[in-house]
Formats: sequence, C-alpha cells, structure tokens
Amino acid sequence: MDIGLLFSDTAGVAAAAQAAEGGNKMKKRVFSQSFAMLMFLALVGWVGISAAALNGKGGLPDPADVNAIKQIGQDMGDAMVASDIDKLSQIFADDWEAVGHSGKVITKQTLLTDFKSFHDKLLWFENGPTDVQIFGNVAVACGSVKEKRSRDGKDTSGEFVYMDLLEKRDGKWVVVRSASTTLK
Repeated sequence: MDIGLLFSDTAGVAAAAQAAEGGNKMKKRVFSQSFAMLMFLALVGWVGISAAALNGKGGLPDPADVNAIKQIGQDMGDAMVASDIDKLSQIFADDWEAVGHSGKVITKQTLLTDFKSFHDKLLWFENGPTDVQIFGNVAVACGSVKEKRSRDGKDTSGEFVYMDLLEKRDGKWVVVRSASTTLK
C-alpha cells in the first residue's frame, strides 16, 4: 500500500494543466516522472544483484524481515482507512519526507495532520505485489496499489506505483522516504 496514495491529489491539477496548456507540459511532466521512476526501479534491480554481499545469508534476506516490510504496507493502508494517527506515527519515521508531483515536500507532520483533519481520506485500497530488497538495516519496497480516496471532498481514486525506503531502527522497520506516481 504505500505512499502512492499521498500524491493522488494531483489528478485534478493534471487535468486542469492539460486542458489549459494543450497537454504539452503535462506530457513532459508525466514523461519525466515516469522516466525517473523507471530509472529508480532499474537502479533498485541492479543494486539487488549485489544484495547477497550485504545480507550475509547466501544472498537471501531474512524472510521475517521481508514479511515485516510487506506487512507495513498493509498496516499503513489499514491505518489510513481507520484514520489511526497513532499507528501511522509508528509506521513513518519522525524524519520521513516525500516529494509530491508538484515538488512540494510532504513531512510526517503534514501527513498526520491531513489524516487527522480528514483533509485526505482513504476509503478502500488493494495492494498489488510488493518487491522487497534488503541491504543490511536498509530496505526498499516497490509495489502497486489501487485505491478509492478523496482529498478535500474530491475523488482522487486511482492506481499507483510506489517506492518506500525503510530503515531498521531499534529493531523495528520504519518508512524514511517515499516516492510514487499514478498509473491510471
């Protein structure tokens, strides 16, 4: 489940930009975002080849860690649907940040405030497959999510791909950075 849902508010902005500017800037922006995500995913795949040197278990990560990271995605979505601010606060590191499609930096405080005030409301979600790569105390989770959501009363539902960077702190995995883009 992950942070793809945080940036779903851009659907209306994208439509307005396309209508107002003939779509040229929108096409460039979508291409740039897609290219950046593809480059990141390619880098993650390439780095995954060398993961064996980092995890010291014959190239295989600890299945408990992989399962814990995948569970974080499910827990994140469940907490967003329930507007469970305490659970969200545990999932995201205090120094968590993401950059929205507009270039605006979103912090943990912004995320929690948006869910507490119902500015952002996740009604339903379905996670797709999640790929987890672990590099010692750092991990990358890449996946997809379908969701029904609203932002400021407007439907921002869609399908998203995401990437979360996690770090094991005090024996617990937390999300420290996130990126996402809209598929549909």
